[in-house]
Amino acid sequence: MNNISQPFYTFPSPAKLNLFLHIVGRREDGYHELETLFQFLDYGDLIEISTTTSSNEINLLTPIAGVSNHDNLMVKAAILLQNYTNCSAGAYLKIKKILPMGGGLGGGSSNAATVLLALNVLWKLNLSIQTLSKLGLSLGADVPIFINGYAALARGVGEQLSAVYPKEYWYLVTKPDVHISTATIFNDKNLPRNSPRLTSNDVEIESCRNDCETLVINRYPEVAKLLTWLVEYAPSRMTGTGACIFSRFTTRKEALLIQSKLPQGIESFVAQGINQSNLHSTLAEIALTIPPNN
Repeated sequence: MNNISQPFYTFPSPAKLNLFLHIVGRREDGYHELETLFQFLDYGDLIEISTTTSSNEINLLTPIAGVSNHDNLMVKAAILLQNYTNCSAGAYLKIKKILPMGGGLGGGSSNAATVLLALNVLWKLNLSIQTLSKLGLSLGADVPIFINGYAALARGVGEQLSAVYPKEYWYLVTKPDVHISTATIFNDKNLPRNSPRLTSNDVEIESCRNDCETLVINRYPEVAKLLTWLVEYAPSRMTGTGACIFSRFTTRKEALLIQSKLPQGIESFVAQGINQSNLHSTLAEIALTIPPNN
């Protein structure tokens, strides 16, 4: 292993839910115009980062199966930040991957945002949240929401954010044994793209929906079967382009009870919705511990 002299700092990389997702149009460049409500979960991956001044290399010490380091969004985020700031420092990255891939929980986008925010602190770059959000958008439409760190109604391709304060329910998040490609869903000719635009930020979530859900359940019977089972117990809806489904409960105890009844082979976890990302409080705490000459 490389000669690592600096300590590793640990940062949360939280999941998100799309409490609803409306597709209101498609731009000439192929990107979709969305209206969606993002809320974080107190559950996610953990990323460890150590910096070095002896090399500008970005080393991912825990490769993810099926994803080359070159294509990993964490590595891309670090290199993007280096190039933008002409930073000569390097970094060692490790991840404890908990969030399922292809689940609609924003794991890859969250990982990229965590690396951008963390290295901005560890490399002492002092870039603004606005600048980091613009950089993050080039990596993925969901990255800015994680960089900003607050529950938000998102418009445009996901970058126009308005703070909102949905109730912080408990959720049972489930995933059938299927991987769904976001690009595949958004490129499907049967995807609805003409939902009426919301007239205000005061949104009644119950009257909204996920415009991807019907297409996904028609294409993936595993999702359809699980959703049919879950709605018997609680309000349930798919997040993002799937395959994960979130079921809403008032208490953790209720969510755990239904989790214990799940059909065999269903991946699941229970978490609470939170309107402020736990990453930002961690960043503030770590910033106070970094030596001035680091």
